[in-house]
Amino acid sequence: MKITVRQLTIIGILGAISLLLGSTPLGFIPVPTPAGSATIMHIPVIIGAIMEGPVVGGFVGLIFGLFSFLRGGAALFSDPVIAILPRILIGIFSAYSYKMVKNRIGGAGIAAIVGTLTNTVGVLSLAVVKKYLPNWETALTIAITHGLAEVVLAVLITVAIAKGLDRARLD
Repeated sequence: MKITVRQLTIIGILGAISLLLGSTPLGFIPVPTPAGSATIMHIPVIIGAIMEGPVVGGFVGLIFGLFSFLRGGAALFSDPVIAILPRILIGIFSAYSYKMVKNRIGGAGIAAIVGTLTNTVGVLSLAVVKKYLPNWETALTIAITHGLAEVVLAVLITVAIAKGLDRARLD
């Protein structure tokens, strides 16, 4: 596997954006859910996957996951499997789902849905399996009350960025 200068640049820029979103209130959009906010830190991973495929998306996801792990916070994010693995998979699954749809804007929307659900389902499933959450019902409640807002935000933002990329013809 050879990574081009373009791909390395995109990884660096989108990785930095992920770090910025996670380090500031910019990555947490207020929504009327029990959590009070929805994260958009996974969106740079999806954008990397759309622009350059699963390798770039996976690397940006790795940066996001390492940041989550090193930042800690909730006990479950101190577990490297929960903090890192689902984030890498966001990039991989988003890239392949994007490629399956022939329409660029529709593909971006599907990639946003798949990427967001990969993060939500991946983190919550591992949290139940590793006993950070008591049961599947708790995970499902969190997924519904918190994850749906993140899906909507991800689709809106990712499609807008994809339209911008189309107009700029950067990829």
